[in-house]
Amino acid sequence: MTGVERSSVGAMLEQARRALRRVGPEAAAALVAAGAVLVDIRPVDYRRDEGVIPGAWILERNVLEWRLDPASPDRLPAVGEDIYDRPVIVVCNEGYASSLAAASLRQLGLAQATDLDGGFRAWAAAGLPVAPGPGAPSDARADQTG
Repeated sequence: MTGVERSSVGAMLEQARRALRRVGPEAAAALVAAGAVLVDIRPVDYRRDEGVIPGAWILERNVLEWRLDPASPDRLPAVGEDIYDRPVIVVCNEGYASSLAAASLRQLGLAQATDLDGGFRAWAAAGLPVAPGPGAPSDARADQTG
């Protein structure tokens, strides 16, 4: 191929993170309490198996930009012009894909887009609220094993 510069995903990640002010779990929780939007881009299998962050917007990675762009006809109903001025914190499992996704949102003009350093697993490890994910085993099943 001519005219295409090669890179690596590591270099892409490093470049994306240079533009972000990444936040840890406690800082993310404080920002959400102050009005930030938390966006969970993890696949449904991860959400089912590990749980979800209560109040997070669930958007699969493949539709993220379409749903959060105020100019998109496919945006979420809750997305308006104010999204440009609100912190948007993207969450993946461990904080890698979310950095790339947050960089993409910044290209759309969401200047305060960032990601959760350490991802959902860091949030859960910090003891912050986690709810059962969609299709998670019920409490009745857990009672049968004990």
